This record gives sequence, C-alpha cells and structure tokens, in this order.
Amino acid sequence: MFFLAVLGIWALWHAYVAWRAAGLLPSEWERRLVWGIAALLWASYPLARTLERMTRSPIAGPLEWVAAIAMGTVFIAGVCLIAADGVTVFGLFWPGLTRVVRLAALATAGLMTLAALGQGLRRPVVRRWEVRLRGLPPALDGTTVLQLSDLHLGAILGRSWLERVRRRVEKLHPDVIVFTGDVLDGSVRRTAGLEKDLSLFSAPKGVWAVTGNHEYYAGLQESVRFMEQAGFHVLRDKAVEAAPGLVLAGVDDLSARRSYGDRDGFVRHALAGRPAGGTILLCHSPLSVEDAADSGAGLMLSGHTHAGQIWPFGEIVRRFYPYLAGRFEVEGMTLIVSRGTGSWGPPMRLWAPGEMILITLRSE
Repeated sequence: MFFLAVLGIWALWHAYVAWRAAGLLPSEWERRLVWGIAALLWASYPLARTLERMTRSPIAGPLEWVAAIAMGTVFIAGVCLIAADGVTVFGLFWPGLTRVVRLAALATAGLMTLAALGQGLRRPVVRRWEVRLRGLPPALDGTTVLQLSDLHLGAILGRSWLERVRRRVEKLHPDVIVFTGDVLDGSVRRTAGLEKDLSLFSAPKGVWAVTGNHEYYAGLQESVRFMEQAGFHVLRDKAVEAAPGLVLAGVDDLSARRSYGDRDGFVRHALAGRPAGGTILLCHSPLSVEDAADSGAGLMLSGHTHAGQIWPFGEIVRRFYPYLAGRFEVEGMTLIVSRGTGSWGPPMRLWAPGEMILITLRSE
C-alpha cells in the first residue's frame, strides 16, 4: 500500500508538470507529445527496477540511469512551476505574464538540474567534528573515527565512484571506519564483486557497519553476508570493544523494523551490559535518540535522511526525522546525522552535498 501511494503521488506530480508544460505549446500534437513523455518518464524508474529484479535485462542499468535523472529533473521542475503558480496565483493575476513566468520557471529548473547533477556526482566533501566522549580513556584522546553512510552501491554508483571515495579515505588515515547503513541499493546481485573493493577500506581499530533499510530491501541475511565478506564487523543489536575503553554498539535499522511491525527497545537492549568505556552507537535512522542518551551512549552516528538530497525535499523529510542532518546535543549525548556519502535514486544533490565525516574523539 505504501508503494502504491508513492506511485500515485508521483503520477500526480508528473501530471502537474505535463499540464503546465503542455499549456505553453501551441499545437495539439505537441501537447499530446508532452503528456506521452510524462507517462513514459513516470513508468521508467519502476520499470527499470522491475527489469533488474525479474529479468536481469542488460538494458536495466542504462534505463535506470536515465530514469533516475528524469526523476530528479521532474521533481525540480514541479517545485519551480509551483513557485511560478504562487507568483501568478495560478494565472488569476497578471495573466499576460503567466506564460513568461512559467517559461522562466522551466529554465530555472534546467539550471538547477545541472547544478544538482554536478553536486551529486562530485566527490563527497569531508566534514570534521571534535567530540568529547565521556568514559574515553586519556590514552585514546585524539582517536579519529570516519563515518561513511548511505553509499547506495548499485547500478548508478559503482566501482569507479567507490574507488574515488576510497582514495580520499586513505588520505585521512582514520583509526576507525564506520559504515552507518545503506551500503547497498537494490539487490546483492547487482553489487557482486564490490565486496573486494570494499575490503580495501582498512583502519587500525577496524571497519564496522550496521544495516540500513536498503539492506532489508535487498535481503537482510544476504546483505550482512556481503558486508562480512568485505571484512566489515557488522554490529547487530550488540556492543563490543573496538579497543580497551572504546565501545562500539550497533542496531539493525529501526525504520525498516517499524515498517515491518517490530517493537521498539532495540537501542536499550544493544547498550545494556556493554563493556566499560566511551560508547558510540551506530544507528542508521536517527530514531530512539533519547533512548540512546538515557542508556549511556556518548555519541550516536546516523544517516538515512540524506538531508532531503534535493532541495526543498528536506522540509518534508524533517517532519518524520526532526534530526535531519548535522550535529545535535541531546541530553548530554552528541548526535551526528550524515547527509550521506552517496545518493539514492537520482545521482543528484541540491544544496545538500554528499559527505564523509571525520570525528576526533577527546577524553573528558
């Protein structure tokens, strides 16, 4: 029902863009052509994913590339056209300017699409934070933790992009690397062979990971096996010592669990009975944040939101995830929510660039 609702809303969005774009054309056949293109664009992304899952067709990958870019373009065009309708009050005022304003909106959408593609395909930026972690021994003061999140490896982001990320990581020399979910996108089959590329990520105190909602969609057990073959220590509702006095805890994704009707309490369970020391919780979705703080985590690392990825979608995401992106202090615990290292769907980002986060831990 959820996916049917999403497809229905997305169909209405395409219809609105087609309605406004067709209205700018003089002839009937041109307007029909616009409506036909809109219908094809609406169907292209689900068709590409279905072909990939059901038939393994060689055209699925290229089709998904085109469909994903079209998805982002139509979204941005819709936002710009809604803004144009706001200016002209849906053409009720300044009717002589309505056509010009809508043409300007589509031109602006084209420029924003190019900017989003450039920002989405560029190498992720490095954001740096210092965090004072209670319970961290003085001997570990200065330990660096690199957070990578939401890589979404698959048909769109693959080996060459991952290699650029790895070379950047290598130059940062982190003591610990953590992947906070959504390493995969689509299915494990489409990432076959990339476990060897991921195994090249290394750090003195280990490479750690938790599952995200897309690991659930790809098949949870297969996804965990894939990450373990890459050399990741996958934390599933437990806490372990990465080094004496430095504890890493992790839970399977909470948003996917809630959608499947699982109860809460996983964060408290993972942190109960943990070894002594400074504690970092890896949790893909920024949920149960207060539970993490109450249970003794000093730092929580999350992702999932992508900060909306394409502006202004973040304002919708914020309604479901108030901790959208950035750094927050919650009841004595630091929460850092990554904008994501990769991208989902369109390889596009607008004013929410991809990032990797380098955290320097300080003892009290």
